[in-house]
Amino acid sequence: MQRTKLSRRAWFLIVVVALTGQIAWAVENNFFNLFIQDAFGASLSDVALMVSASAITATATTLLLGTWSDRVGRRKIFIVIGTVLWGISILVFSVLQNISETLAADAAAAATLGISLTIAFDCIMTFFGSLSNDSCFNAWMTDITDETNRGRVEGVNSAMPLLSMLVVFGGAMFLMIVRPDGTVTYDYPLFFAIIGGIVIVVAILSLVLMEDSHPEPKRDSSYFRELAYGFTPTAARENRLLYLVLFAYCVFSTALQVFMPYYVLYLRLPYILGENYVFVMAPGIIIASIFTIFYGRRVDRVGFVKAVIIPIVLFLVGCLVLTLLTNTIGVFVGSVLMLSGYLSAVACMAAEVRNNTPGGRVGMVQGLRIFMVVLIPMLIGPWIGSTISASSGAIAGFGVVGNGFTPSSLIFLGGAIVGALTFIAVAVFSRSKK
Repeated sequence: MQRTKLSRRAWFLIVVVALTGQIAWAVENNFFNLFIQDAFGASLSDVALMVSASAITATATTLLLGTWSDRVGRRKIFIVIGTVLWGISILVFSVLQNISETLAADAAAAATLGISLTIAFDCIMTFFGSLSNDSCFNAWMTDITDETNRGRVEGVNSAMPLLSMLVVFGGAMFLMIVRPDGTVTYDYPLFFAIIGGIVIVVAILSLVLMEDSHPEPKRDSSYFRELAYGFTPTAARENRLLYLVLFAYCVFSTALQVFMPYYVLYLRLPYILGENYVFVMAPGIIIASIFTIFYGRRVDRVGFVKAVIIPIVLFLVGCLVLTLLTNTIGVFVGSVLMLSGYLSAVACMAAEVRNNTPGGRVGMVQGLRIFMVVLIPMLIGPWIGSTISASSGAIAGFGVVGNGFTPSSLIFLGGAIVGALTFIAVAVFSRSKK
């Protein structure tokens, strides 16, 4: 089968828009939590509320607006307008402290107001980000690709979340502020202003360079019927392979969430890597990203089932190495194997989701994907990890997280056990496809 080639303009947009979107999400996932604590003294319950509200907002937005973009047969307008408003909503965070101090009567009231505003604007930012990136940009990528090139595209796209973390944390180092007591904070107003400005620039680039994919408008049924369609038994019967690969994707993502929320906390433990963790984590991310970019081509050559086995094995082996070895070399090798398996498995699964997406429902499937591979794993996986660590007898007092436990290396074993179940899901998919 001859591979369909994408234009240089399309590749440029895929790389730039995907990377910028993941940079914005990396800021939201990693620095909003720090900001709400540093600026307003938020409690861990406030942080948990913000994270949960954001996850629910992302899922609902992607489903609602992705389905709407199917109905009107447009992607570009949603991407451009959503990205502009996304950037503006990030800019707002640079002045939230001033707004809360101006409107409140005293410091305590300012802190309370600041917490409420941060949670509210996090949801607003998530709404615009999910509109432009999660739903319509991902739908656009499905529209312009086919089964001969989706592996290559997903190899690049799947590497972006971790590469964006390098960009964000590397850039944040230049905005770091060490307080007199030795604690660390950041120049948040400048930080958010830079990120918001970058997102707006990318919106302008999209306006100038992007060609709409012009999907056929789907108006043969009502909007609300299309919205509910993805959650009906009829949809599962008519699109069996799509739902089976989404199920495998869900299991694998749950395995990742068992330890990933605590991964950096674990690396930072003084008896693991300490504050030098970045010098081990950064090379691991780069190696894993390069591996994934090239491995994506294998999906196009041999198909999903044959291609996904190696990444799952790498992921499981990496988790076992991280469970058993705590020295620098062991942690580095385990991290490279785990991250390489994680990214390349996601590339395989995401490409197969696109391959089995029904015509006319591309946007709706983006919402279904977020529900299956983001919301459900985030609701299940972290609780498994916290339970394992809380009951493992790990030494307390270093890197203690919200509920008072120190991440244990056994969280990686838990991830491996859940991850092994992915083989069963892939086997069921393979049997159904045959």
